[in-house]
Amino acid sequence: QVRLVESGGGSVQAGGSLRLSCAAVGNAFSLNVNGWYRQVPGKKRELVAKIRGSNTDYADSVKGRFAISGDNAKNTISLQMNNLKPEDTALYYCHAYVGITDIWGQGTQVSVSS
Repeated sequence: QVRLVESGGGSVQAGGSLRLSCAAVGNAFSLNVNGWYRQVPGKKRELVAKIRGSNTDYADSVKGRFAISGDNAKNTISLQMNNLKPEDTALYYCHAYVGITDIWGQGTQVSVSS
């Protein structure tokens, strides 16, 4: 059994920064921790950023402001979020997979005030 533990969320003013971290706890054999998603009430969960090896991909809305990084050996990923905007307010989820099975963290809240 493996679970993802996120940390680093909080409340900031627009223009501020936060760093989210995600770590796998438990049996992480064949686990691939690969991305961050976010969701606001009433909307679908959306991809924020993902990483595979040295390749990264970002939602257009966060390009140039967010940076994802990862350590495959430690099964951890991080998301550095700069120049935060009120529209970045959401519950942020860490995502991983084992084969075809998706694994999600419990989510960490990011709130940005104007």
